[in-house]
Amino acid sequence: MPVSPWPSLVTASALLIYLVFIINVGRARAQYKMSPPQMTGNPDFERVVRVQQNTLEQLVIFLPSLWLFSEFISPIWASGIGAFWLVGRILFAWGYYQAAEKRMLGFGITSFANFTLLAGSLIGIILQLLKSSP
Repeated sequence: MPVSPWPSLVTASALLIYLVFIINVGRARAQYKMSPPQMTGNPDFERVVRVQQNTLEQLVIFLPSLWLFSEFISPIWASGIGAFWLVGRILFAWGYYQAAEKRMLGFGITSFANFTLLAGSLIGIILQLLKSSP
C-alpha cells in the first residue's frame, strides 16, 4: 500500500516547526548574550530553550504514534489529529515565549493529540491482531 501524503505532510510540518524552534534558540542566544554552552541565567532565554527541548521530547511520542495510527486506523484521521498537534505546539511556543504560565493551553492540546494517537494506535493494532488470530 502506498504511503499517504497527508501524514507525510504533517510529519514534514512538524519537523519544519521544530527547525524554527531551533533557529529561535540561536536567535535568543544572540539577543540575550548567552554563549554556548550556557543554558541558564536568563529566564527569557530559558523559556525559548524549553520550547525547543519540550518539542523534541514530544516528537518522540508524536511521530511514531502518528504513523501507527495512520497505518492501523486512518491516515486522514491521523493527519487531522496531527494538525491539531501542530496547532498545539505553536500555541505552546507562543505562550511560553511570553510567560511560563501561558504554555498550558498548547501543552494540553499537544498532550491530548498524543494520547489520542497512541491510544488509537494500540486499539487498532490489538483489533488487527484479534482479526488475524485463528
